[in-house]
Amino acid sequence: MTRPGTTSSERLARLLNLVPYLLARPGVEVAQAAADLGATEAQVRDDLELLWVCGLPGYGPGDLIDMAFDGDRVTITYDAGIDRPLRLRPDEATALVVALRMLAETPGIAQRDAILRALAKIESAAGDVADAPIAVQSPDGGSADDRLATVRAAVERGRALRITYYTATRDESTERVIDPMRVIVVADRSYVEAWCRRAGAVRLFKIDRIDALTELDEPAAPPPQAQSTVVDEQVFRPSQELPSITIRIGRGDRWITEYYPVESVDEITPEEWLVTLRVSDLDWARRFVLGLGPGVDVIAPKELAESVRGAVLEALAAYA
Repeated sequence: MTRPGTTSSERLARLLNLVPYLLARPGVEVAQAAADLGATEAQVRDDLELLWVCGLPGYGPGDLIDMAFDGDRVTITYDAGIDRPLRLRPDEATALVVALRMLAETPGIAQRDAILRALAKIESAAGDVADAPIAVQSPDGGSADDRLATVRAAVERGRALRITYYTATRDESTERVIDPMRVIVVADRSYVEAWCRRAGAVRLFKIDRIDALTELDEPAAPPPQAQSTVVDEQVFRPSQELPSITIRIGRGDRWITEYYPVESVDEITPEEWLVTLRVSDLDWARRFVLGLGPGVDVIAPKELAESVRGAVLEALAAYA
């Protein structure tokens, strides 16, 4: 069992490094191992107990990893081939550095200090790879914080903005002119609520999806019908005008009923649920269903089922 305050991923990383560490230091004291690995003695002892019972079906002690104890000292007597510490390949290290730098630049993000600490550790471990000139910024050359500051300034001055905005549901970027109304933060994400002249309606734009923006020399002029919406922790509010989909899911996919606003959940069997929810569009729904995997069946609408089936056949053909 993972101790409070320790995530499963952190423990897995420690377990993968523990065996090669002990192989290189036979008879090391548990206290010394804990200090070197940045863990507590209790955590290391728990890890040793878990490693000892990792085995083949039946899971008897010492099947794959075996060890000998002499007081507070431990020696690995069989390593099951786990004889090298976990290392990142250059491309993996670069990807992590870029992702963490991008996350650190996201406006309104929570626990920025923790992100920067993790970034520093990876950069230190990656060595020369992390020293490469990797800069994370928007196409217009400004950081996410700069974009947020520009939007706030436009709201305060009552100016319109021209933005290039990435819409994830359609996987496309569009240019539009908006009349900003206010900046809000929901669930650690920053948005600008504005009248979108392209859509002819009030829209919420995520700041971190604005690729470029320019303050215009004209006042923001939302029409009289532009009313601010009530915003809480749930930004997406499905309406009756949006398409409805019905899918059959297994036990492993029940989490979607807690993560997404669903209209109905019907239990077919103890193992299968029928779930109905509204989506922004069917292109997003296709990607959503494909991401859930083979345990999901599309019941309705028919065009979504055909679209998912076509995508699956296309993928299979590519592998063939």
